[in-house]
Amino acid sequence: MRRALPVAALLLVAATSTGCGIRATTVPVDVGAAPSRVSCDTPAQPSAQSGVQGFRATVELVCGSQLVGVDRVVPMPEKRGALKDPVALVAQALLEALEKPPSAEERDAGFTTGVPEELTATPPRPGDPAGTVRLSRKPEDLPPVALSQLVCTLAGNEAISAGPGPVTLGGPDADPPRTWECTDAVRSRPESVPTLGDVVLPSASAGVSPR
Repeated sequence: MRRALPVAALLLVAATSTGCGIRATTVPVDVGAAPSRVSCDTPAQPSAQSGVQGFRATVELVCGSQLVGVDRVVPMPEKRGALKDPVALVAQALLEALEKPPSAEERDAGFTTGVPEELTATPPRPGDPAGTVRLSRKPEDLPPVALSQLVCTLAGNEAISAGPGPVTLGGPDADPPRTWECTDAVRSRPESVPTLGDVVLPSASAGVSPR
């Protein structure tokens, strides 16, 4: 004859058989507000003002953790100083455009920039390959997102890059310049840009005599 289990034992069995999962609840759980979305719509840019020397260019800004090109009228640098090299002049103008805070319309659309202020272009050193852009800071010392913005902005300008391909950058010292490429991976994940580019060795045509 089977003995009846005590009521307390039956309750214990029922509790252990359902305790391995997450118990349902009717109490609402506050998980915070839904993540905000940005439009990344590029606002229309005004035409160049009369009397202001400038050129149209695509400046790469950050929006939604990616690089998005914004068409702008980029004025030439007012303080040109020793920047007589045409490539350095254009690079300086693009740098100033990248350093400039986005407009109110661009901010509302989600655009930001990570390029630090006071970063400047310097004249190329003797022996640098044609098209080299020297900077007041080593490119590898820049924040990765800022480096990606700079590389993709320069790569898209015909005065600096003749076509799709690497951009040659150097620092203020005698270190050889290096090359970086604006790839789809860099545009979609600008923080993943290689810290160090490939070294570009000076050629004999650049005024360096072989030994």
